Amino acid sequence: MSDGIFTLEAAIRTDLGKGASRRLRHADKVPAILYGGEEAPVALTLDHNKVNNAADFEAFYSHVLTLNIDGKPVEALVKDMQRHPYKPKIMHIDFQRIIAGEELHTSVPLHFVNEEQSAAIKAGGIAEHHVNEIEISCLPKDLPEFVEVDMANVDMDHTVHLSDLTLPAGVSSVELTKGGEAHDLAVVTVKPAPKAAEAEESEGDEEGTTEE
Repeated sequence: MSDGIFTLEAAIRTDLGKGASRRLRHADKVPAILYGGEEAPVALTLDHNKVNNAADFEAFYSHVLTLNIDGKPVEALVKDMQRHPYKPKIMHIDFQRIIAGEELHTSVPLHFVNEEQSAAIKAGGIAEHHVNEIEISCLPKDLPEFVEVDMANVDMDHTVHLSDLTLPAGVSSVELTKGGEAHDLAVVTVKPAPKAAEAEESEGDEEGTTEE
C-alpha cells in the first residue's frame, strides 16, 4: 500500500454553513473539521476523489494520517465520516489531532486468522463473530492498524473474549480497563453448523428409540 494513501492535501476554509458545504460538494470537495489538543478547531476542505480512494483501504480508518494544511503537515486520525445514504459520496469528515506522547483512544479492526486451520471449523463448526473492531488506548507510535484473533486452537462451543486477545506492546483494551466480567466482551464463538447440530439431535433420537 502506498504511503500516499495516508497523506492528504487540505486547505483551511472560511466560508462556513450548509450552503457553503453544498457548494463544496458540487465542486467535488469534502468539507471537514480538525479538532483536538489545545488548538482551536479548524474547518477544512479536501479533494473528494482522493479521499474517496483512500477510504477504500481499511487502514485509512486506523492509521495516523498526515494532513498537509496549506503546506503545514498535521498528524490526525479519522474520528467520524458521514456518507451519502445511497450515492458513493463522502459528505463530511471529522479528524482528531494527534499529539506526540499523548495517549489516544480509537477503534481498530479485528483480523480473524487461521480459521482454515481450526480443527473445530474443519469438523463443521462455524465462527460467529460478535464484534469486528475493538476500542483501544495507546500512544500514537504504538497504534496498530489491526488486531489479530488467532482461531487455530479455538474449540467447538468455545468463546474468545477480549481478555484472550494478544494485544501489541503498549496497547490496551478500553473495555477491559473498566474492570469486571461485564466488560470482558465476547469476540467470536465457534458453534456447530445448524445442519450438523440437527444431525446430532436426529442420531440421539434414533439411539433412544433403539434402546427402547
